[in-house]
Amino acid sequence: MNPDDRSRVASDLKSETDAAAEEAGRKSVQLGLLGRTPPFTRRQRRVFWIASTAGFFNEYDRALLSLALKQIQAGLKIAESQLGAMLSVIRLGYLLTLLLTPFADVFGRRRLLLYTVMGYTVFTGLSAVAPGERTFVMFQIIARAFAGAEAAVAMVIVAEEVDAAHRGWAIGLLGAVSSSGYGLAAIVFAFINVIPYGWRGLYAIALVPLMLIIPLRRVLPESTRFEKENLEGLRPLKVWQPLVQLYSAYPGRLMMMVSVAFLGSMGGNAAGFLFPKFLQETHHWSPGNVSSLFLFGGALGILGSIVAGRLSDRYGRRVMGAAFMLLSPILTIWMYTAPGWSIVPAWVLELFFDVAAGTILNAYSAELFPTSYRSTAGSALAVAGTTGGALGLFLEAVLFNITGSHARAVCCLTVFWIIAPAIIWFFPETSGRELEEISPEANVI
Repeated sequence: MNPDDRSRVASDLKSETDAAAEEAGRKSVQLGLLGRTPPFTRRQRRVFWIASTAGFFNEYDRALLSLALKQIQAGLKIAESQLGAMLSVIRLGYLLTLLLTPFADVFGRRRLLLYTVMGYTVFTGLSAVAPGERTFVMFQIIARAFAGAEAAVAMVIVAEEVDAAHRGWAIGLLGAVSSSGYGLAAIVFAFINVIPYGWRGLYAIALVPLMLIIPLRRVLPESTRFEKENLEGLRPLKVWQPLVQLYSAYPGRLMMMVSVAFLGSMGGNAAGFLFPKFLQETHHWSPGNVSSLFLFGGALGILGSIVAGRLSDRYGRRVMGAAFMLLSPILTIWMYTAPGWSIVPAWVLELFFDVAAGTILNAYSAELFPTSYRSTAGSALAVAGTTGGALGLFLEAVLFNITGSHARAVCCLTVFWIIAPAIIWFFPETSGRELEEISPEANVI
């Protein structure tokens, strides 16, 4: 592109951005329990809802594996001794997101989001017709890879499009709307004996996003910041370049972010994973009671995402992130030692603060790194959380053999979780600042 053309396109982009910023009728929409949306422009609303739709179906799929595990196990004739290993292997599919997200930094957020929605949908749909355990696991691993990349890119798109003053609020609302996919999974799971083909029919519902691809291609705009980078010649040209830049340009930020995600997941993942089992075996809850708690109590818990976004915009990511992450392990200890029905408020509050802390960490992953490898940074966070969570489950098994109690083992693991908030204090403050001010491009290639 010659200089004149570049100047003309840059001018057009600036005009479009200015027009959007000055657009009359910025609106804040009431969403019931989820609160109000930020004062979005028309373009920002369109981008937000498309991004949240992608996350919604991702959460639906994740919840479905947990809720319908008993039926999947029976249908595929999976041995009880193989169940834990199967779930661990499927979870490791998120590690593959680091291979996909650099394409968003090279070819654009819009294109990769559409391709990941398609990939996730196809392989989740294929899970419905898997003839055996191995093919089911293979389809789920690939679906997780696409889902993880999809979530990272959706987060980046929202962060790059909304105003700096409301960025935390928007990211928090994105997490809350996406998490409501879990609620849909809980609702349709109640009809598993009515829906044709049982659990396979529930997975077939995941084909719905595929029908959204054609309209999404027409209405989803490319990120203005990515277009600007492309015009200025700062966009990476090779897929491996975002990975090199991520690990070379801001190594201190990357190490801090990865450490917090790793330690938090290592200390907390086992607590969440084992809690339904703990309720049934220790407190003698029925499966119906457990399901009701997760459906209704979870609806209150995910509000932590919105609260975290708004408070971090007002009081700062660093302060609120450290506070929320410090409260989560403390409440986990209460949750696993609380007598009787007092376990209910303990779990709801723990979920609230855990979701809130995760929202702020997600915001940091989109803010601490430049446009040219911002999507890749989001996947690094997912990889750190996945590996930390896997190690936490392994350590829980070791501690269980020593203590003879899952509750004591989970409480011991929280020591790693408590370390994480101290690291957040060394993060730079990002609330209210433009992304280019927080993380200017650092050319290391």
